[in-house]
Amino acid sequence: MKLGRKFLLITTLIVSVALAACGNNAKETEKSSPSASPSASAGSSASSGAESGEVIEVSTVSQSDPYLKFDEGESWEKNSIYDAYEKDIGVKITNKWIADVTQFKEKVKITIASDDLPDFLMVNATQLKELTEADMIMDLTELYEQYATDETKKFLTMDGGLQMKTATFDGKLMGIPSSYNPYQYQNLYVRTDWLKELNLPEPKTMADLVAVSEAFKAKNPGGKSTTYGLAVSKNPFSIETGVTGLRAFLNGYHAYENIWIDDGNGGLVNSDIQPEVKQALAALQDMFKKGLIDPEFAVKDTEKAAELLYDDGIGMVFGATWTPAQLVKGAVKDGKIVQEWGVFPIPSVDGNPARPQIGIGVDEYYVISKKAKHPEGVIKLLNQWIVVDNHPTEDQKVYGYGKDRVEKGSNYWLLNPLRVGKQLDNNGEILPKAIETKDASILQTQDQKNRYERAMKFVDGDTSMWWEYLISGPKGAFSYGPEIQKNKQYMQNKFYGAPTPTMVDRQEILTKKRDEVYFKIMMNQVSVDEFDKFVEEWKKLGGDEITKEVNEWYSANK
Repeated sequence: MKLGRKFLLITTLIVSVALAACGNNAKETEKSSPSASPSASAGSSASSGAESGEVIEVSTVSQSDPYLKFDEGESWEKNSIYDAYEKDIGVKITNKWIADVTQFKEKVKITIASDDLPDFLMVNATQLKELTEADMIMDLTELYEQYATDETKKFLTMDGGLQMKTATFDGKLMGIPSSYNPYQYQNLYVRTDWLKELNLPEPKTMADLVAVSEAFKAKNPGGKSTTYGLAVSKNPFSIETGVTGLRAFLNGYHAYENIWIDDGNGGLVNSDIQPEVKQALAALQDMFKKGLIDPEFAVKDTEKAAELLYDDGIGMVFGATWTPAQLVKGAVKDGKIVQEWGVFPIPSVDGNPARPQIGIGVDEYYVISKKAKHPEGVIKLLNQWIVVDNHPTEDQKVYGYGKDRVEKGSNYWLLNPLRVGKQLDNNGEILPKAIETKDASILQTQDQKNRYERAMKFVDGDTSMWWEYLISGPKGAFSYGPEIQKNKQYMQNKFYGAPTPTMVDRQEILTKKRDEVYFKIMMNQVSVDEFDKFVEEWKKLGGDEITKEVNEWYSANK
């Protein structure tokens, strides 16, 4: 039966690959050095293997990144990070293939469909479940228990074990969560120099947002032939759109993009079909009709849409905490700050604060092929990453910056083949205060020290670090987090189980239908009442069955 399931999976995936379009892997990650935090105990067994002189080999697949720059003479085949892993823990890393950001996900599908897995790779939640059912990946329960250090086990259960639970099937650990802190919130970024020029207040409500958009368009402070109010790109409702998206706009109307929320009766409902979404879409349609949104947004990816921000054509955009690292392309030119931006909480449609939506901090997982000869090597990579990312020695800084161990802004750390982030941090409490008072003594983690150093460079006149100050400084993106978290002023997805059977079969269809209807309403091609028809169709196309499955899971996991 295992062979039968495996054949069925491979056949299904081959068909899906033939039909699927290439996806964009624009995950919400910082375009900077890796995060870091202190730990009481270093993983002593992380170096085992290297001490005995034994070297084992593990293969993977890697995604190239436009912001990654190699040191001179280096490549994916030979670089300082791979050399360090081999020297320090006795694990040699090889790549079966490398793909750029636009092709990586599709190549992973093909790799799975052809049953040509490397020793380990990163997959999404649906693929984790499918690979588990097809008996293609290893049960990691005993392997993890034996080889993971105490520090690793503590690090990956800071959230109480919720993320690890999402990778567990029938009591078996089938993957390692590519964890991150879920308590990161989108914000509204606004040209504050334009606000000052036009004597406009900071937008606190959605009505303010529209009014500012109208003023930016009508009075054209950027001096362009055409100015718009709000930047939007072609995948605005995708969870992966960290800038030029519209998830935060929905949140301002107490609407949410594809998460499961309380139905008021002890169960869960999907956010995509709630009446608040209709209200948000009506507002977007009105903005589109007024010319406050670029009419060509539907054919522009994030970078293309952002060109209007860089070129003074738009003065407002929703985005993740790292958005200033994108805005700097237009804000700083020839060493001079030519655009002033401010960051603000998501405006609300009424007197109730907007609640930014968040997940649980894991979207993807590292899995190990059942054919891997040295699966313990993967756990050793995990141990070592946690050590060097969180409390590196001077020599271990090679894992972040290369052989010179100096931060160059080259994203060199992306060469690490297995990376997990901290599930909780206090950056929003520590960094703004440290930067405002110039008090480095309160910094607690390596990440905070790195950010503080960059922000201080900006304070001392290095305009290239403008973006870090807008992220980490007083009234920066991080600064709003503590209050949101303290007041639990966020909306967290309440479903964290593996994709249900009907989700696997129908979710892609439902999402495609949703985006089609949302776009038509937004672009004034159909009446906003078309949303009501979509809700009924969503239910018939599998939504009701998914809702039933989700609530069965919820009843068993409350």
